[in-house]
Amino acid sequence: QVQLVESGGGLVQAGGSLRLSCAASGRTFSTYAMGWFRQAPGKEREFVAAISWSGGSTDYADSVKGRFTISRDNAKNTVYLQMNNLKFEDTAVYYCAQDRRAYSSGSLLTFRSTYVYWGQGTQVTRR
Repeated sequence: QVQLVESGGGLVQAGGSLRLSCAASGRTFSTYAMGWFRQAPGKEREFVAAISWSGGSTDYADSVKGRFTISRDNAKNTVYLQMNNLKFEDTAVYYCAQDRRAYSSGSLLTFRSTYVYWGQGTQVTRR
């Protein structure tokens, strides 16, 4: 059974930083691309960032480019989202997700339907 557990959310001042972590278990982590999505109150869940199975390619939503960095440590079965210069509009519940396909990369990683497993989410709030 696949489990994804996010951590690292919290309350942050304007311009502050947070690092989210997502620990995965249940499948060979290094085989699957990972993504981060977020959902603000009253809004649809939206793509934030994705990283290929190898870590060799990444993709970002335009709204976070230059401020957020996605990375992965396959030895620790963990994907990270470093968030810098946080803005009010970054306030949301952040979810990590795992691709249904093995050894994947490319533009399909920006779509929610690409992902089959989801974490429970972690709240990020900018004061």
